[in-house]
Amino acid sequence: MYNADEEFEKLGLQLPPVAKPLGLYKPCVISGDCLYLSGHGPLKLDGTQDPGCVGADLDADGGKAAAQLCGLAMLATIKAYLGSLDRVKRVIKVFGMVNSTPEFTKHPYVINGCSELLAKVWGTDNGVGTRSAVGMSGLPGGVPVEIEAIFELK
Repeated sequence: MYNADEEFEKLGLQLPPVAKPLGLYKPCVISGDCLYLSGHGPLKLDGTQDPGCVGADLDADGGKAAAQLCGLAMLATIKAYLGSLDRVKRVIKVFGMVNSTPEFTKHPYVINGCSELLAKVWGTDNGVGTRSAVGMSGLPGGVPVEIEAIFELK
């Protein structure tokens, strides 16, 4: 039987500490059989985030790496609040925001950093959902990427 926690361990990646809210909101909310995650930034293992604008300070690959860090931060929140990644049945929706220059147009490529991680954890059937990837003129703290998501629970 498929186990998301085991699949994550096989990747050899580490989860960052769970981010504390920077305002008046909850990091996640369960409603019915869905888990809604608030926007997560690219949290490093030491709990810090590097600022940057994709297309100016970072290239597309740097943005994609930041999106993977967002995905890891999301997984850390899921584990902290649910106890196990295996409580997630499937990814429903990913909404990715890229702090980018007006000329930058590879937003979907950047957000693939998170989407590819989720597909590795839950498989291509359950780890890939609907998605939007958009450019922004700025994000909180000047981070290059912020991602929120909706998951169906078991």
